[in-house]
Amino acid sequence: MKEHTEFKIRDSIGHAVKKLTDVSAVGEVTHAQRAGEPMPNTEKLKLFVDKVRQIIFPGYFGQINFNPTSFHYHMGVLVDEVFHLLSEQLLAGLCFVCDKEFNPDLESRKQEAENCAADFISALPELRDILITDVEAAYLGDPAATSVSEVIFCYPAIRAISSYRIAHALYRFGIPLIPRIISEMAHSETGIDIHPEATIGPYFAIDHGTGIVIGSTTIIGSNVKLYQGVTLGAKSFSLDESGNPVKGIPRHPIVEDNVIVYSNASILGRITIGHDSVIGGNIWITNDLPPYSKIVQFKAKTSEFIFGAGI
Repeated sequence: MKEHTEFKIRDSIGHAVKKLTDVSAVGEVTHAQRAGEPMPNTEKLKLFVDKVRQIIFPGYFGQINFNPTSFHYHMGVLVDEVFHLLSEQLLAGLCFVCDKEFNPDLESRKQEAENCAADFISALPELRDILITDVEAAYLGDPAATSVSEVIFCYPAIRAISSYRIAHALYRFGIPLIPRIISEMAHSETGIDIHPEATIGPYFAIDHGTGIVIGSTTIIGSNVKLYQGVTLGAKSFSLDESGNPVKGIPRHPIVEDNVIVYSNASILGRITIGHDSVIGGNIWITNDLPPYSKIVQFKAKTSEFIFGAGI
């Protein structure tokens, strides 16, 4: 009986391994890594994002203290660490998506990764400046916020937006894969899903935030505020001759300056929400709205719901 059981176990394992190693059956779900090429590492990318947050918000994250006598030294060390972490992960991203048949020189890829990392380091002051506006918008826009420190320490929106702005900066440099990994890590951490390709202006505020989705071709102006559950998404997808979705076409909303969108509103398609508009909760919008629109739903005397113009 024992021998029969052992034989069955060996046979089951052998049969499974044989099927799992059949290359013809796995298609694109495998990745052939070439010698010397690093793989993207989520733990190292998390460390990279954490260190950038330390740079942007000194004294709030990590071990760096805002001490004038040693601040310059500690900042220099931190920026150097970020450069080396990022260079390695950018190389991993470049190698991961490169044409295997083309087989580019690894040294040239390393140089490209280091140049992009240097560009990112140069952009850190600009990144800090725009994140300061986001913190200010969150603090001024929430009566429950007792201090800027509370906003930086506690609000998931600041974590999500800072990760987005880091990822977006890398996306603008043409880096593949790595920006998306960073944005999905923030999605897992906060429940806020912002595609790194989206364009978002300064003074961007998210209240509560859970369930927010911002699609890749979304354009958001200055001083825009979103509440939990808001979707800035696509209405439909154009298909090619083979029935596959056409990539790279604008399909998400444009939200102009000074717009507020309340909880669980869905704004879909390449439409424009005019500046200084207010979108009420649980609204479904698929058409353009002019500036200064106010779209709400309310219950009439009957059991029917009446919607504002422009839906």
